[in-house]
Parts: sequence; C-alpha cells; structure tokens
Amino acid sequence: MRESRHTLLLVDDEPANLQVLRHTLQNDYRLLFSKDGHRALELIREEKPSLVLLDVMMPGMSGYEVCETLKDDDSTAGIPVIFISALNQAADEEKGLNIGAVDYINKPFNPGIVRARVRNHVKLVQAEALRKTRLDLMHRLGMAAEFKDPSTGQHIMRMSYYAQAMALAAGYGEIAAEEIFNAAPLHDVGKIGVPDEILRKPGGLTEDEWVIMRQHPAIGAQIIGEHEDGVLQMAHSIALCHHEKWDGTGYPQGLKGNEIPHAAHVVALADVFDALTSERPYKKAWPLDQAFNYIREQSGRHFSAALIEIFVRARPEIERIYARWTDNPHD
Repeated sequence: MRESRHTLLLVDDEPANLQVLRHTLQNDYRLLFSKDGHRALELIREEKPSLVLLDVMMPGMSGYEVCETLKDDDSTAGIPVIFISALNQAADEEKGLNIGAVDYINKPFNPGIVRARVRNHVKLVQAEALRKTRLDLMHRLGMAAEFKDPSTGQHIMRMSYYAQAMALAAGYGEIAAEEIFNAAPLHDVGKIGVPDEILRKPGGLTEDEWVIMRQHPAIGAQIIGEHEDGVLQMAHSIALCHHEKWDGTGYPQGLKGNEIPHAAHVVALADVFDALTSERPYKKAWPLDQAFNYIREQSGRHFSAALIEIFVRARPEIERIYARWTDNPHD
C-alpha cells in the first residue's frame, strides 16, 4: 500500500546536514535524500514529493538552478521549495524567494523551527490539494447536468472561459475572474431535477412544461446550498440568477437591473452567446457576427448596456476561445 505520510525530499551535498534533517523530520514524514541537484530533479519527477528542502551551495548544480528548473516545468512547478542555506544575507534570501521558493531558513538551523515551518507548508499543500479536488468536483457536477441536456461538455468550457474573459475585461482581478470561471459550470446543475422528456424535447415546450423548466435555477441553488466559501457562494448565486433579465422579465425571481448579481449577469450572457453559436437538435449554430448583433440588440432588455459593451470589447478573446473549444468553428 502507498505510504500515507507526506513525502519530503532533502537535498544537501553534506551528509552531516542530511543526518540532522533526517533526525528532525523522520517521525512525521517519508523522507527521500539527494546529495546533488541532478539526482534531486530525477527524484522529484519520479516521486512528486509534497515538499523539497534544498541547499543552495552544491557542486555541479546549485539549489537556485534546481528551483528554477522545477518552476519552469508545469508538472513540478507546484511543488513547494524551502531553501536551507548558510548564505544568510538578505539578498540571498530575496533571490531564493524571487525564483519561487516558499521559505528560506538559515544554517545552522533550529530543528524545532524547521519542523514548524515544514508542518505549516505541508498544511498549505493539503489545503491546495483540497481546493483543487473541490473545484474538480464542481466541474464534474456541472458536467453531470450536461449529460441530461443535449449540449456537450464543450459548452461548459466555452461559456466558463467566455465568462472569465468578460470578468477580466470588466476589471475583475485575476482571482475573482478565476472564481467566476470555476463557478460557471454549475449554472445549470438544477437541470438534474428536470425530467428528461422536457430537457430533450426537440420542439417547443408547453406552458406546463415551462413551469417545470423554470424551476431549475431554484433547484440548482438548493443542490449547491448556501456557503461562506467564495466560489460556492458565487456558484449558488449564479445558479439561482442566471435566467434573470435586466428589464425584470426573467425568472425565477423577476429581478431587475442591478438587483441581479453581477457574476450571474456575466454568466448569463456567456451562456446565451454559447447557445446561439452552438448547434442544437432544434437549430443550427449561428455565425459569430449574427450572434454578436443579437447580443447588441438585447441592450437594456436581457442585458445591461455596460455589460454588452464589455462583451464586445472582449470579442478578440471570445473568438479565440470559440476557435479553441469548438470542433468546427465557423463565422
């Protein structure tokens, strides 16, 4: 069975230093050892340790060079590095942190401080792994709703990227725009609660069927639940409000204007644009120009004039996303 403890790689050309680190950390972690940078890189690629404790001054390949190599490789860039070095000038520490290390400990070190700092960074590794797992589950839950709908998984990716591009164009910071990207896939999760014969009906819906269909935003919000967490809180808002319209004619609450949460308004436009430019059982995909013209016509009706202006300004990025995530892009 795979070792359940976190794996640390200790890299130092001095055996005595490795021995001290071994005694300091062996009770809590699975340890790997290397005396040179090249072997360290091999072990990192083979073992994917949770954390690397890295000496700076080593023959052949310095610790700085090892760290830079790790950070240049997407498969290892996320592995945190702590430098442990006799170089104790502020400039040395600054250089180590600037090339991607998460911490810098001077030699001779205090074993208790090393244990505490390693423990803190391992907790951050655990938190990041949990965050990635949660986001992956959110995307998969969003895709589960798509299995009940004629649209494809590419719809999820396109509209999420469209929403992120609009958020950035609207002045959102990168973290906030990424939250919209991660929350957007759950916009239609409430369709899980809509009967297949309604979702897959090729023609128009009856009024009774529309009553059922219009329940999916509230169902989605109920599935996601209410959270203090930023992404899940945003996903709840998007699921509930992505069918609201700027003029108040949307559903389920009939919100109007700025009553509509901005993230939900952004995702709504992304969703409509992707529906227009995608083929469905009941329609052909619209050319991009036609879809952009339709969105412009919705100013003050479905969408705010300000959001449409942002969308049009982001058109080059929207078209790039469309080409990347569409099997047969056309205009």
